[in-house]
Amino acid sequence: MTLVLNRRAFSLGLAGSLAGAGLLTAAPALAQQAAQPFPRWVETFRARARARGVSDATYNRVFNGLKPDTGVYAQDRNQAEFTEQSWQYLNRRVSDWRIATGKQRARQYAGLFDRIEKAFGVDRRVMLGYWGMESAFGDVLDNPKHMTPVFPSLAALAWGDARRRKYWEAELLNALVIVERGWGTPQEMRGSWAGAMGHTQWMPEVWLNMGVDFDGDGRISPFGKPDDALAGTANYLVQRGKYRRGEPWGFEAKLPAGFNTDLADNKTRRPLAQWGELGVTTVEGQSLSGYDEPARLWLPGGAGGPALLLLHNFYAVRSYNPSSNYALAVVHLGDRIMGEGPFVASWPGGERALTLAELQEVQQRLTAAGFDTGGADGRVGADTMRAVRGFQQKVGITPADGYASIAVLNALRQGR
Repeated sequence: MTLVLNRRAFSLGLAGSLAGAGLLTAAPALAQQAAQPFPRWVETFRARARARGVSDATYNRVFNGLKPDTGVYAQDRNQAEFTEQSWQYLNRRVSDWRIATGKQRARQYAGLFDRIEKAFGVDRRVMLGYWGMESAFGDVLDNPKHMTPVFPSLAALAWGDARRRKYWEAELLNALVIVERGWGTPQEMRGSWAGAMGHTQWMPEVWLNMGVDFDGDGRISPFGKPDDALAGTANYLVQRGKYRRGEPWGFEAKLPAGFNTDLADNKTRRPLAQWGELGVTTVEGQSLSGYDEPARLWLPGGAGGPALLLLHNFYAVRSYNPSSNYALAVVHLGDRIMGEGPFVASWPGGERALTLAELQEVQQRLTAAGFDTGGADGRVGADTMRAVRGFQQKVGITPADGYASIAVLNALRQGR
């Protein structure tokens, strides 16, 4: 039997059962050991590009005057600058701004999502979740603070990262092939420090191998109209994540009193009916009897917080970035955009997320106090988190974790 459900309620359907998946994305510490001077390395690497079908004209177009962006080494080392608990991670990303903006995009691009669902079977809520998480619905793509030319970054990593040189060389070659095919120019190809580009932050390999010309303009591009980016990401989920049409990611559950929480968060999946035999129900109390789909029980906030039964498509979503918190933020953001409410169970030690107006007030007050948030749009990025942490350290709020909390807002209002 297959579940036809959302996180709140479900009904029975017919056919198969479910399983799981998982994949890549995370950069290690850089050794920054270049084997030879950069100009010599560029000439040596030319042969590799020729072997991939990159012409000398394209190679020269990319590398003439290019200087490696060695700042990527510091970017890599600073990745773990902030540590967030699961509820903080969700609160910051499934924000009022993202939910409201996602609703607007859902209406604006309803026809595009209809076509993607028909072609690939990926629910629009998942695509909206990715789009919001990866680029704030395309809002950051033209922001030089977030997106810079990728060839100086990729060249620096391919040249100077001794530990992952093979990976970065492969991605640099993929980016060169994209230029050779005429899908993008070196100037257009702007992205994160690690080379991820466009609405859903494709690495060159994904662009090259999973991309789809969904707008029919003769080239594949993650920039401009979101058609190719969203369709290519849906294609990725189907091809590499094995996403299943018409199936949910999972749902919030309710555990009985005295439940053995050691059964959660392990690699063993049990049929939903077996979880039901242990007293687990939906969050509304509906029985799981008769459902044979394998599911994993996850308690992201520990005992007493939301209990989630994860089905196959959760792991399909997770294939895009191997972080369960990331995947949860994607699917929960999509659910909220499509009108579902927050989790029923409270997070142990957690607090409600600040509203859009409250976040804007925090940013305005921090800026007035001399802590640069980079704007007051109600979106919390690295600039705001650094400003919050600086304020926390100044006034003695612990931990100084950079999280824009109710305590931070109250301290700012009190002029501390």
